[in-house]
Amino acid sequence: MTTKLIGIFVCTLLIVTSFPAKGIELKIENLSVENNIDKNKEIINYPYWNYDRPSFNNYKLNNAIISELHKDDTPSTFDLRNVDGKNYVTSIKCQSGGTCWAHAIFAAMEGNLLMTNNWEKAGEIGEPNLAEYHLDWWNGFNKFNNDDDPGGEGLTVHHGAHIKIASAYFARGEGAVFSEDANDETEYDYPWYENPPNRFDENYHLYYPRHIEIYDIGEDLSNIDLIKNKIMTHGPINILFRIDSKFMDENYTHYQPPNSSDYPNHNVAIIGWDNNKITPAPNKGAWLCKNSWGSDWGLNGYFWISYYDKYCCHHDPDEWTATFQEVEPMPYKHIYYHDYHGWQDTLTISNEAFNVFTSQDNEVLKAISFYTCSNNVDFVVRIYDDFEEGELKGELSNLSGNIETMGFHTYELNQPVNLIYNDQFYIYLKLSEGGIPFDRTHDVWGNTIESISHPGESYYYQDTWNDLYDYNNTANFCIKGLVSKTSDLECDKNINWLKVKPGSILSDNFSIENIGESFSKLNWKISEHPDWGTWTFSQNEGTKLYPESEPFIVELSVVAPNEGNKKFTGEIKIVNKDDLSDYEIIPITLKTPRNRANNRPFLSLFNNFNNFFPVLKILL
Repeated sequence: MTTKLIGIFVCTLLIVTSFPAKGIELKIENLSVENNIDKNKEIINYPYWNYDRPSFNNYKLNNAIISELHKDDTPSTFDLRNVDGKNYVTSIKCQSGGTCWAHAIFAAMEGNLLMTNNWEKAGEIGEPNLAEYHLDWWNGFNKFNNDDDPGGEGLTVHHGAHIKIASAYFARGEGAVFSEDANDETEYDYPWYENPPNRFDENYHLYYPRHIEIYDIGEDLSNIDLIKNKIMTHGPINILFRIDSKFMDENYTHYQPPNSSDYPNHNVAIIGWDNNKITPAPNKGAWLCKNSWGSDWGLNGYFWISYYDKYCCHHDPDEWTATFQEVEPMPYKHIYYHDYHGWQDTLTISNEAFNVFTSQDNEVLKAISFYTCSNNVDFVVRIYDDFEEGELKGELSNLSGNIETMGFHTYELNQPVNLIYNDQFYIYLKLSEGGIPFDRTHDVWGNTIESISHPGESYYYQDTWNDLYDYNNTANFCIKGLVSKTSDLECDKNINWLKVKPGSILSDNFSIENIGESFSKLNWKISEHPDWGTWTFSQNEGTKLYPESEPFIVELSVVAPNEGNKKFTGEIKIVNKDDLSDYEIIPITLKTPRNRANNRPFLSLFNNFNNFFPVLKILL
């Protein structure tokens, strides 16, 4: 039997050995699953998770019925598979091994790509199908791969991980990966499960989530409308809960009561809800979820989970209830960072920090990224050229704002910074609330994940600037600098209008292309046009034009000047908003002919002569 068939067989057995049913009880890594097939059929132990999860017993869920006010704020029912006739949910997959976490995360990211239309804008065809097993192999927290500790301890590939691990992988710019080689024609997408794919490949298409927002529904479900609105605007939400047949009824509706001591063990993606759904819970209301056990399981691969389920939509330090926002083709060619494993701890003795980097090339620093540990955080970012005598000097760029929701965030600088090869630069961050997130050696489910740092990389302010290495010699702040790919504006056109009647309306068009680096992002605008005539453009500026996209067509019209017998010239200037030295000029020429009366002076004189001698008209 081939490895692919083995994978299919395993996933099929997962489906048929799930639930609901009465019959054989099966113990799977602290998971009780009842068999819903004949007792004489084969049963295997399928790993949902191979690690004990921390208990969330601090949650004291209030079973009060959701207020009518909340119900009025959002629709009583909603389904991302049919939003005004459009489907924002990708096809059901069938996971191999303990990879539900990766499938739930990519279900959310794929949905966002569809909602923003960024998938189609990038020139991709079909539906998004990101590579879960690249994330599973190369996340950097397992025995197979940890750049900070090659060959050391870590998780076991295919035996589970969580969303905070995935966020570090995304923040480093290693994924998400799209590759046809990762997929097959089935729900299993098995090719990269058995053997690791290449970590990097020039044929990969990388997709980057600019923001990952983290939510908590609240003990009294007071934030339920917030979560619903996030689903409506950004797509599916990743959640964690305890999957168990004893909590699932015959209609595939799940409810774990608050007094249950069973730990969570499964990730799925919420795609909708129904306020009037009857569940095993005392009160109505449930989320519609996309699972990763194939379309033969449950309700064609979907199921319901009560609003009042013990763990669903509650916050855990590692297992986030989260949306992935502004997912787009990776617009950056290099990311400067020291925190390989991302956010693992929070420094609360200071709210100011900076990281030191040395530029690897002559390039443009375009953006920064960081985490926030609480909601409603004011932030200040500054880029400096020097750090001398304990003081940051030579400000090169800055950015400030407010972030409503905790999580991972990426922002473009107000002014990109030109970096010079082998020159040091300093990224300063100040956060008003929650402390400064940092990476350090840490434990994941009993496994030590080693991180490394060096003196002189990260600093925090406490009366003076202090080296974080002296605070913890494995620690670095989660502050990153992102270098943009180079876009290149192309627009080749001449417009000539001849023999134009004064005052008439003329139309034409021109195309705008990005011929820059693969998946570079062109943001353009029309900065100049002739000052004669009245000009109208179908679009004056645009964003996110990729080399892989079709050329963008701009339709234009102009009301010709009312002057005859004149030649008008001018130009339309289109600029790359991220590089004003990159621009294109479209020459314009317009000619109005002479007035016919003026072209025939004798006829004009004759007509005037007739006016003086009207008898001639009769004779003629």
